Amino acid sequence: MKLKLVLLLTAFAFCTKLYAQQQFPFEKEIRAYQYQDSLNFPKPNGILFIGASSIRLWSDLRQRFSNAPIIQRGVSGSELSQWVAYYAPYITYVYHPRKIFLYAGENDIATGGKTAQSVVESFAKLWDIIHRQLPDVEIYFLSIKQSPSRLKYTPDFFTANKLVKAYISTKPKTYYIDVATTVLNPQTMLPDSSLYKKDMLHLNDKGYDKWQVILQDYVK
Repeated sequence: MKLKLVLLLTAFAFCTKLYAQQQFPFEKEIRAYQYQDSLNFPKPNGILFIGASSIRLWSDLRQRFSNAPIIQRGVSGSELSQWVAYYAPYITYVYHPRKIFLYAGENDIATGGKTAQSVVESFAKLWDIIHRQLPDVEIYFLSIKQSPSRLKYTPDFFTANKLVKAYISTKPKTYYIDVATTVLNPQTMLPDSSLYKKDMLHLNDKGYDKWQVILQDYVK
């Protein structure tokens, strides 16, 4: 009887854990940020960068903007819809930043199979969530870039950017920043492969140089 109870509890714990993982993608990364915060919680009025791997893998982000109180909270592989459903309460408005820079939406389309319309709908939901908590915060949406490895999604990325830009034009303290064209070859208007890592998906240091030039005035 005791053995059956132990087995039942073990199975229940396993299923609960599996269910939680399915409901909370990249949970380990969020918990790692929470642990980091428990040791040294960021001061309010910082400059928060959130989003997918383009934020997560920007290894020298803080060094590039060394005079600004940067808080970096990227989640590799994350979708914009997941920031709405899961991450906002844990690693977004909890820091009470004065500015939020967001790069997300690319994975929604390329790996999540979602439409450009769903991207703008997710952004609208996230905007509402954030502004209910932080009505004075400034939000900056970084346009979805083209990548050499994801060229087939270019029309969807273009449409998503267009829709988000139109939505942003109706909202206060919200800005659209075109970082996508900065990593294109000006002659071909295709992604410049020299600005990407070997995977032809993520930016290298030269690619982030391009982004820094565009972002530095907004960060300041």
